[in-house]
Amino acid sequence: MIVLAIDTCDSRGSVAALGDEAILKVVAHESQEDYSSWLLPAVRECLEGSGLQMELVDAYAAAAGPGSFTGVRVGLTTVKAWAEVYGKRVVAVSRLEALATEASEGTAWVAAFVNAQRDQVFGAMYQRNGTGLRRLGDEMVIAPGKFVETAAEFAKGESISWISTDAQCVVSEEAWKAREMRGEIVECVSSVRAPMIGRIGLASLAEGRFTDALALDANYVRRPDAEIFWKRGPVHGR
Repeated sequence: MIVLAIDTCDSRGSVAALGDEAILKVVAHESQEDYSSWLLPAVRECLEGSGLQMELVDAYAAAAGPGSFTGVRVGLTTVKAWAEVYGKRVVAVSRLEALATEASEGTAWVAAFVNAQRDQVFGAMYQRNGTGLRRLGDEMVIAPGKFVETAAEFAKGESISWISTDAQCVVSEEAWKAREMRGEIVECVSSVRAPMIGRIGLASLAEGRFTDALALDANYVRRPDAEIFWKRGPVHGR
């Protein structure tokens, strides 16, 4: 099975083509170019580098958030269009789940987070079970120190595996000192997430868990700026 994976949740996006046994090609977003102009050429480069055409792709795996409104929207809108045109299946993958899946073994609890800007992180807490990870509660956008405290409450005194692309967001927080004294660290992994998103997509497809173009939806976690400003009401200048 061939899966095309896309992550446009923040400025460090990527695309990847994967088969059942291997990652075939990865293209990372390493410039300031808008996704609206970068994505299609990057996908073309990815497919050509894999010796593939879009018709040979069996399904798509798309990062559905959390992340920037514009980035997530560009990625999902593009995948929806392909799914409709080619009649392919889609797997929506949480970017935080794609992080948590890579966390080192050894604890029952995993805390995954990324920089959400504005002195906040996008975060989620997971518990390991016999078959994988179970998310506890909703994904959240929260102050870094508060996320550390919230994760500690979930773990109820037990050790936590922390994983992120942005470790610096929490390690300077006062709340982190208690975790550091327990010998805990934040595993810092690559921001190129499309390969792991593709692997999760392949596993979901093998289990019969997928969606279609109509049902594909984003999980922004944070409301778009336009909605926030609208709810605040008009601001009048002097």
